Amino acid sequence: MFYIHSVIVAAYYATAVAAECSREFLKNATDKYVAAQSSGQSSTVTALAAGNLTYTENAKAVDIKTGTLSQPIKIDFTRSAHDTVQCATFTELIAATNPHPYVIHTRMVFGADQKATLVESIVTDNGDWLFNATGTLTLNAPEKWDPIPKEKQDSRAVIKAAGDAYFDRFGNASVTVPWGPPCYRLEGGLAARGTLKGDECVMEWPSTIHIPYRRYVIDEEMGVVDMFIGFPGLDRTQGQDPMPDSHVFRVEGGKIKYCHTASACVKEGCGLNSTTFGRF
Repeated sequence: MFYIHSVIVAAYYATAVAAECSREFLKNATDKYVAAQSSGQSSTVTALAAGNLTYTENAKAVDIKTGTLSQPIKIDFTRSAHDTVQCATFTELIAATNPHPYVIHTRMVFGADQKATLVESIVTDNGDWLFNATGTLTLNAPEKWDPIPKEKQDSRAVIKAAGDAYFDRFGNASVTVPWGPPCYRLEGGLAARGTLKGDECVMEWPSTIHIPYRRYVIDEEMGVVDMFIGFPGLDRTQGQDPMPDSHVFRVEGGKIKYCHTASACVKEGCGLNSTTFGRF
């Protein structure tokens, strides 16, 4: 029951050893990751790594040679963010037309020697929280995640604070989440819409759930913060095991514009299917 939690904790502390690196280096790394997943050649990623690479899928340690990276997947869309301060990357993959559809969020962390020390993926498919790869692809299509001009970029602190406010609100009803139009989040494959009041978006949250062990990728040029977390006890079929999860936010002018989620059930279904509206 506590195995998944221990892997999440280890990934959280692994982030602390990251070091600065160039955007060019990180873009090359995400290009190689996407190529590896497209071809099913995991060795393309292991070539980026030091000898102590930790590879996880859904908060479980997995042999990279036999995991999802060893399977060629037809990718319909990909988006990456690059954190030069932490020497870390985030990549979102949507594979709606692959014979086995997937939505995958992957975070890579590099050490001072620019060798990958951690690759962690949230791999979602049929049976996971509100999974619908076709819906994800369709809802993603009209969104604009273009690079933000330098003079309009938010600081790392502002971008991070927006993502933190989202999760802080789960445990504190007094927290205000800075959210603007279009006032929806792409949760699984569905549009979970809030209420737009002027330029402020009001969503619904619980108020008794505390979200620890947050792992970040922050990209000022893209206005992106991705956060890997584990939802405590949300997998109703598995007691208090945390549900492996990634939320990626696009922040513009200090406010959340877009949010995409990928949540992997510890046990298939976790009480919902792709036609049920999610509350989180």
